[in-house]
Amino acid sequence: MPNEIRPNRNESAFLNLAYNRFYDIFEEVFKEEFWKRDPYYRFMKIKNAFEVYSEIMNYEPVKWVIDSMKENRPPMESELGGVLFKSIRNILSHFPFFDSWEEVWINASIINWYRNGQSVDKFFRKYSGIKEVKYRIWEPGNKKMTYVTIRMPEQYNEQKIFLDDIISEKDGVKFCFVLMRKIIDTQVDNT
Repeated sequence: MPNEIRPNRNESAFLNLAYNRFYDIFEEVFKEEFWKRDPYYRFMKIKNAFEVYSEIMNYEPVKWVIDSMKENRPPMESELGGVLFKSIRNILSHFPFFDSWEEVWINASIINWYRNGQSVDKFFRKYSGIKEVKYRIWEPGNKKMTYVTIRMPEQYNEQKIFLDDIISEKDGVKFCFVLMRKIIDTQVDNT
């Protein structure tokens, strides 16, 4: 229904819970104390934030934002905010064998153990071998600029691909969270 008011009642109920959870984790991640916690605690919080963001991405107006980023934002930003983050969420959720960010690895056999051609497989087939992407974010609370490099694997085959080699835990996750927040904040009514 094109004239439907968004968000509707059900969407509002879900989005309130999801946004509150994401913002709580976001605030915690940007405190230095978070990075002193044990790796398992950090991993579970980060995993939860990727799961929440992935669910928020099902909200149609957020999909429109990601689509518009393809034309209006720097190269690869739409892909990062969409398919990369969704692939990370799927890896963390569908392969729950790891206790820390640095331990997480996949390869073509693991990804396709059940069926070929699902979303993570499609992602790595499309983006393996692309040039690294560099970003920077300003951390107002820490009053510093953080530089991040996202490196896709050269090849997608039977070799282990470590998540930490694609995007680092501390600075990479902070970047992910900033981009996620930038995307979902487009739907916040500040009136």
